[in-house]
Amino acid sequence: MARGGEARERGQQPHAGGAGLHAGTAQLEPAARRAHAVTRRWAAALTVAALLIFSASLLLGAGGLDAEMIVSLRAPRLLAAAGVGALLAQAGLALQVLLRNPLADPYVLGTSGGASVGALLALMLGAGLWLGAGIGALAAGLLLLALTRSALASHDDASARLILTGAMLAALSGAASTLLLTLTPDQRLRGAIFWLVGDLSGAQGGAWGLAAAVAFMLLLQWRARGVDRLMLGSEAAALLGEPVRRLRLELLVAASLAAGIAVASAGAIGFVGLVVPQGLRLAGVHATRQLAALSALGGATLLAAADLAARSVAPPLELPVGAVMALIGAPLFIVFLARSSR
Repeated sequence: MARGGEARERGQQPHAGGAGLHAGTAQLEPAARRAHAVTRRWAAALTVAALLIFSASLLLGAGGLDAEMIVSLRAPRLLAAAGVGALLAQAGLALQVLLRNPLADPYVLGTSGGASVGALLALMLGAGLWLGAGIGALAAGLLLLALTRSALASHDDASARLILTGAMLAALSGAASTLLLTLTPDQRLRGAIFWLVGDLSGAQGGAWGLAAAVAFMLLLQWRARGVDRLMLGSEAAALLGEPVRRLRLELLVAASLAAGIAVASAGAIGFVGLVVPQGLRLAGVHATRQLAALSALGGATLLAAADLAARSVAPPLELPVGAVMALIGAPLFIVFLARSSR
């Protein structure tokens, strides 16, 4: 009888384990459903906001509903704002994953500043603005990587050192840009002061910016599993078989090139890459696939709204869109900093 009881107990063990597995799955399913529901709600809200902002950007402004004004001036400007906003938001997302720090941003880490210096040097030498900005941003990103190589090798301790090094590079880039504008007699550079603050009034290549934003989003979608693993920490990602150093290099290069394209299109605009991804995370969107798509849409909408405000607050004058974004982003930066320190 005892042996029969033991046999029955042994026979019941798989059923008990199966029941535990089913219970765990049942607990995970409501959380997954809630996450999907949050993503759907934010996708719907951002889509509606984008339609409203984009429509207002096309229809409002000096000249009223003149078709030529809409096609020749407002539509290209809207394309540029959407492309730059999407690029900056996704660059911020990539850098935040790379550093595992919600306060990372191309503007904060110096890649936008490097792009500005490269663009000014390109103007001085008569080279292409886009080429100079791209090379400058990539150089700043690679310099950031080189200066923090030992920190990156130590896995999860890299965040603070990268942020501080990036802030130093941003300060140096700002000083270099100021010196170039002050010491050179070239009037073209003196006219670039307004552009360096962030300006969409003469933005060009909006279609190229949108194409680059789509390419960046496809890259993040393709590498979503690796990015999700990297968000768990470098050691965890390595244990799961992810090539951590290669993925980090891919993210850094992609974010640097995105910052370069954005600066070449509209100058140095800060806080988009900080506000949008972190705001979505605080709202409950965490999966990389959804976060990349919503960050692109949110960045495009936010910068289009800032540009609409920049040209509507004090007509016929236009405020620099970078200044408007700073007024929006700086208070949010302080809020996020306070939340991250808790």
